[in-house]
Amino acid sequence: MKRAERSLTDRLTALREAIEVADGRLEVPELARARAVLAKAGAREALGDATVVALAGATGSGKSTLFNALSGSEVSTPGVRRPTTGVAHATVWGTADDGADRLLDWLEVPRRHRHAPEPALDGLVLLDLPDHDSVRLEHRLEVDRLVGLVDVLVWVLDPQKYADAAVHERYLAPLATHAGVLLVVLNQVDRLDEPAARACLADLRGLLDREGLAETPLLAVSGRTGQGLSELRGQLARRVSARRAATERLVADVRAGAAALAAHCPEGDAAPGRGGRPGAEELTDALAVAAGVPTVIAAVERSTYREGTGRTGWPLLRWTRKLRADPLERLHLGGGRTSLPAAGAVEAARVATAVREVREDLGDGLAPAWRDELRRTAEDGEHRLTDALDQAVAGVDHGPDRVPLWQRAAGGLQWLLVVVALVGALWLLALVVLGFFQLDDVVPLPRVEGFPLPTLLVGGGLLAGLLLALVCRPLVALRARRRARSAGRRLRAAVQEVAEGEVLAPLTEVERDAERFCAAVAAAAR
Repeated sequence: MKRAERSLTDRLTALREAIEVADGRLEVPELARARAVLAKAGAREALGDATVVALAGATGSGKSTLFNALSGSEVSTPGVRRPTTGVAHATVWGTADDGADRLLDWLEVPRRHRHAPEPALDGLVLLDLPDHDSVRLEHRLEVDRLVGLVDVLVWVLDPQKYADAAVHERYLAPLATHAGVLLVVLNQVDRLDEPAARACLADLRGLLDREGLAETPLLAVSGRTGQGLSELRGQLARRVSARRAATERLVADVRAGAAALAAHCPEGDAAPGRGGRPGAEELTDALAVAAGVPTVIAAVERSTYREGTGRTGWPLLRWTRKLRADPLERLHLGGGRTSLPAAGAVEAARVATAVREVREDLGDGLAPAWRDELRRTAEDGEHRLTDALDQAVAGVDHGPDRVPLWQRAAGGLQWLLVVVALVGALWLLALVVLGFFQLDDVVPLPRVEGFPLPTLLVGGGLLAGLLLALVCRPLVALRARRRARSAGRRLRAAVQEVAEGEVLAPLTEVERDAERFCAAVAAAAR
């Protein structure tokens, strides 16, 4: 018994884990049934190890007569008109302090009869249920409720309606997982001769076997004459003495609940998902384009080139840069939002395709309910992507904007060349003034290789500055491309973080939850 209890505890723990994992993810009716099993198990285990046996059957099957025969007195009065048994009756074997009353309170069975103590059956609570085919809806609902709560179910059939499809399809076939806690009784066999009784039993046995109830005992009895009653009492006595009926019923309920949940797990050895991050690179590429990363990279390159050419170009023309806005400043990066244009239809479609491919890769092998959860999770992530990407791009540090020493040196040299050209220009201006006053012969004019020195200063300063700017431009462009590549890596890392946080991690979590769910369901169903 302790081994069985441990098995039940392990199964309940596994079923509870499966429910917790699926809660908020799966929208399937099987979860409600599994929760009901947990609630029933918690309540039933607290009510002791009495064995609750219910007699169920159709109108005219003689179950009330059989109930009275087992009880030793007319506790349940058989009726003549339909419906007959309208309220469940109970007969309890044992002493008054055995806790049976609390158990019957939980079962909501008001009519009770206390049987004299009988060692073989003490601890038995026998119920006579209303007719399952009653014309009164409340009677049928009461049968369905108690069938789900009792420990052992004795289904009473009669020779005329033992093959009734309504009984087999609605009650017996669904109890295939509960074969060990089910007894089937063919009552009123005293109305048949021996060959007819054997044929009837053989046909009924075949029906039960085909419905998965091969392990369910089949007894032939007569409540009116007492035929087969001792064998039925023996079956009940064995279950009462073992004190395992409640546990076995709960185990069967847990297994049935887990089997229902297993419909949302892959069949056979199919493994859910592939694991890893399938399609992550494609998704990051699509998100980078949608977030305007190429635009930012180009702006970084143009801005760096603009600044570099300004520092190494002719100083007197640097003011012209102010006539055009900095490409990077126009995007308003560095704050909470950017001025990047919204993604177009093409970019949005590419993102949707990449997300769908990731979702389908992870959902490969999952049951439809989990694929639906992946779809919902992906849609939620897509709705958050626009703001998340914009904030991520706005917050990216594009690296230190230090001015290289060579650019400082080139800028200083440009100023020196400007000074040289300015000196030459002022000298020439002075010569013009002296020539106006006919004093140009007073001041000697130095020459170099026949060229006046002031002219060489002006021309050399301007030409050297132009050549220096031209020489520096490839170096400035090289640095601009290098800084753009560095900014691109940082931007891509930020986009990848968004992809991970908003899409990949939630989808992978769903895949892992599906694996945990299926493992827990398998543990509960074993």
